[in-house]
Amino acid sequence: MIDYQLLTLCPVFRGISETEAEKLLKQIHFQIKKFSKNEVVVVAGERVTNLNIVISGSVRGEMIDYSGKTIKIEDVEAPKPLAAAFLFGQENKFPVTVTANQNSQILSIPVAEFLKLLQLNSFLLRNYLNSISSRAQFLSQKLHFLSFKTIKGKVAHFLLQQAGDKFHSVELNNTQQQLADLFGVTRPSLARVFGEMQKEGLISISAKTVTLPDKAKLSELINHA
Repeated sequence: MIDYQLLTLCPVFRGISETEAEKLLKQIHFQIKKFSKNEVVVVAGERVTNLNIVISGSVRGEMIDYSGKTIKIEDVEAPKPLAAAFLFGQENKFPVTVTANQNSQILSIPVAEFLKLLQLNSFLLRNYLNSISSRAQFLSQKLHFLSFKTIKGKVAHFLLQQAGDKFHSVELNNTQQQLADLFGVTRPSLARVFGEMQKEGLISISAKTVTLPDKAKLSELINHA
């Protein structure tokens, strides 16, 4: 059963009414696929043959580097699409392995059927183009972030990015384990780096607030990371 109210919050269906979304889907063929917690949804390298939208629960995308270390790229919660930018093109393969964080359901629309939807509704077409453009920008930023060799460089980049130009403090809404997964490091290693940076006066931590007393020094860490 599809929650059409939730579906209209999906980037691809944004701006379309529940009634219109239901009417559109009745004109095509699709599947609702169910996955249990920790069940693999797709494996990196598989061809993308469907537009997949998480309609309940959440999944995570992970990459494995040459040393065998698993790096979490992101969590994808309902009602977001998976690998929408890889539907077309010569190398239309999943860039990451996707695993269910919890019991989840995915709306799976074959590419040919999705093309019908794009022809039926110009809002969908515009939304899809905006979605894949935003996705490309996100992946570009993620690759830039992972290019830093040191954990300190990654932490410095993350904190400066979160603070922006105007602020000198950051509220950490992630747990230390979530941050470790984001950085592709172990939790003890991350905790050690946070401790070192605090001793060096690069940051000051109080509860979930991280203060950045000297952004210039943090920037130097990035330049040498």
